[in-house]
Amino acid sequence: MSSALAERSGAIDARTGYRATTRSFVSLRPPLPLPPADAPLTFPAFALSLLPSPLPAHPALLDAATGEAVSYPAFLSQVRALVGALRSRAVPLGRGDVAFVLAPARLDVPVLYFALLAVGVVVSPANPALTAGEVARLVALSGASVAFAVSSTAAKLPAGLPTILLDSPHFRSLLHSDQAGVNESAPLDTGAVCQSATATIQYSSGTTGRVKAAALPHRSFIAQAAGFHARHVRPRKVHERTLMGAPMFHSMGFFFALNGLAQGLTTVVMTDAATRAGLRGMLEAAQRWEVTEMTAAPPVVLGMTKDRCRLTSLARVVCGGAPLPTSVAEQFRRRFPHVDLCMGYGSTEAGGISLMIDRDECSRVGSAGRISHNVEVKIVDIITGEPLPVGRKGELCVRGPSIMTGYVGDDEANAAAFDSEGWLKTGDLCYIDEDGFLFVVDRLKELIKYKAYQVAPAELELVLQSSPEIMDAAVMPYPHEEAGEIPMALVVRQPGSKVTEAQVMEHVAKQVAPYKKVRKVVFVDSIPKSPAGKILRRQLSDHMQPCHVSRL
Repeated sequence: MSSALAERSGAIDARTGYRATTRSFVSLRPPLPLPPADAPLTFPAFALSLLPSPLPAHPALLDAATGEAVSYPAFLSQVRALVGALRSRAVPLGRGDVAFVLAPARLDVPVLYFALLAVGVVVSPANPALTAGEVARLVALSGASVAFAVSSTAAKLPAGLPTILLDSPHFRSLLHSDQAGVNESAPLDTGAVCQSATATIQYSSGTTGRVKAAALPHRSFIAQAAGFHARHVRPRKVHERTLMGAPMFHSMGFFFALNGLAQGLTTVVMTDAATRAGLRGMLEAAQRWEVTEMTAAPPVVLGMTKDRCRLTSLARVVCGGAPLPTSVAEQFRRRFPHVDLCMGYGSTEAGGISLMIDRDECSRVGSAGRISHNVEVKIVDIITGEPLPVGRKGELCVRGPSIMTGYVGDDEANAAAFDSEGWLKTGDLCYIDEDGFLFVVDRLKELIKYKAYQVAPAELELVLQSSPEIMDAAVMPYPHEEAGEIPMALVVRQPGSKVTEAQVMEHVAKQVAPYKKVRKVVFVDSIPKSPAGKILRRQLSDHMQPCHVSRL
C-alpha cells in the first residue's frame, strides 16, 4: 500500500509505518509484547528471566586489559550478596534513595548497578572526569544520599556525602555471599518495585544549555532489552563477545552494560588500564579477545578506518552518540566489508528510538535505521506544529515505554519537553523516507536563521568533510545585520593542505542551494568535541571574532 493510499484509508502503511488516523509513524518490527505495565518488576529481575537455564558457560564480564573474567554464576552471586547487604542496611540505602556513582569502568560496576536496581535504589552515574564543582551540581540535582566512588575520584564528592569506595576491602567483602549471608536461590527483587519507578537519573550533555537530570523508569530498560532479545540479529554464537566502547556512565554505555548481561553475552569492558591506551588499546582488545560486536562513537569509527588492525571476528559495530559523516561510513565499509556498521538514534531522555538490525538496513548510508519496537514517532512542522507525512522535515516527537518520566525538579523544562498528549519533543529536525528509515538532519536549536530560511549546520558539515583538503569542520551562526545570521565554517585543514577560504566556500556552493552557502571561513587547529564525538557548539563561539564576510 502506498503512503498516499494509507493516508486516505487510515491504515498503517507497510512500507513506511505511517498511520493516517494519528498522523504518526509506528514501528515496522514484529509486535513485541511486554510485561503488563502495572506488574511490579525491576529490570534485574526481568533480565534474569531472559537468561537461559543452565546459565551460559562463557564469561559474563571480561577485563580488556588483564583478561580477568567474571562468570555468570559468579556475577549473580555477587549481585545477590550486595542485594543482601542493602536489605540488611549494611549499606545505608533503601527503595527510592539515590546512589551517585563516580567511577571509571570496572568489572564490579555492572554488579553494583544490578544490585542497586534490584532493591529499588535509583542509580545516578556521572563522568569521573568532572570537576568537583560539576560533581556538586549533579549531586544536588539528583538528591543523592550515598555515593560510590574509587580512591582517585572520592575527593571530588561534596564533603559530608557518605561514600563507599569500590576499590576498598569493605566493598569487596560485600560481594561475597558467605559473609553477607545471602540465599543464593532468593529472588533478585521482592515484588515491591513498580516498573514506573525511577531506575536511573542520567544527565543531558549540556552542550546546548544547562545540564538537566533525566529520570528513566525500570520499564524503559525492560522495553529496550526485550527488543534486543526478540530481534535475533543473527544466530547466537557460543563465544559471542561485545566490546563496550561507550563509558558506563553514558546513557548508551549504561544500557549496553545492562543489556549485554540480560542477553547472556560476554561483555568485554574497557577498564581504566585499557582506556589509557586510547584507540589503539581498544582495537588491540578487540583483536585479542576476538570480539564479534563493538559499540563505538563516531571518532572511534573514523580511527578504525585509518588503523591497520585485523579484526577477523568482528561482525557488527553499533555506532551512536553523534552523527557519523557519510564519507566516514563509506570509508569504513570499504575498509571492513565483512562488518555491519549499524547506526542508531536515541537520547538520554528517550532511550533507543531507531536502529539498523541487518546487513540490508546497514547499507542505508546516512540513515539512523528504522523505528524500534513499541516506539511511536511523529514529525511536526516547526512553525505550525502540524504532523507531517513521509519525506517532510520537522521536529521528531516520540512516545513509548522507553522515554523518561521527566527532568528531576524542573517543571519548566518538563513543560517545554512534553506536549499535552505526552509526546516527548526531541528538538531534532528529522524526516522518514519512503522505506521507513529515519534521517536526522540537525538540532533545531542549532539551525541558522538566514533571512527567511532555516539552514542546518550538520548538513553543511557533511559537505565540508567530503573535501579531501579538510580534516574536520563545524558550522555555526554568525551575526549579520542584513541577513540576521549567516553560516560560518570552522575548518581544520588536512596536514599539508593550503586550501583557502574562497576554495572552501566554492566547494560548498557547488553542492547546496544558494541560501545554504557558507559565507565565512575561519581556520582552526581543532573542533571541540565530547568523548562521544558531539561538537561542543557552545565552545565554538570563542571563534566569533570580527573579520571579513563574503557578499550575500
